[in-house]
Amino acid sequence: MNETIKTLIGRRSIRKYKAQMPKKDDLEQIVNAGLYAASAKGTQNTKILVVTNPELRARISEMNRKIGGWDAGFDPFYGAPVILIVLAQKDWGNRVYDGSLVMGNLMAAAHFLGLGSIWIHRAKEEFESDEGKKILKELGIEGEWEGIGHCAVGYADCELPSPAERKPDRVIWA
Repeated sequence: MNETIKTLIGRRSIRKYKAQMPKKDDLEQIVNAGLYAASAKGTQNTKILVVTNPELRARISEMNRKIGGWDAGFDPFYGAPVILIVLAQKDWGNRVYDGSLVMGNLMAAAHFLGLGSIWIHRAKEEFESDEGKKILKELGIEGEWEGIGHCAVGYADCELPSPAERKPDRVIWA
């Protein structure tokens, strides 16, 4: 089987990470794969915020935890040391589609490089909040951006989960 197909079929969401920071070269390759995701009309109206700073990561994790309604101390990013946040221009009609393609590339690239990943929601709510807008401003990100998703990345501290059985009747040949 082709290595690309193996990567796409073999990737699973990881919900427990080691604290060890991935190599910068690996992170750069993952981000580059995200930047090459297809985009409607080739507009490239997305950004990837690479969060490796522990204080900023904790701040975003706490915002996400509160939005999700979990108890204090819960980490919605499962201990992953890196959070790749995909943002898309808010006025772009294809923002969710384009951003989703970026997320898929990020997760596939991470798996190919031996890293775990998981898509975590609530980025939209985070960056619509005053705190989220403040973070973007502090980072020099101007304009109106919608959070599409968080790709938590790191070394898995668990076995790779087994795939769920594929549901029948999902393919129709015509």
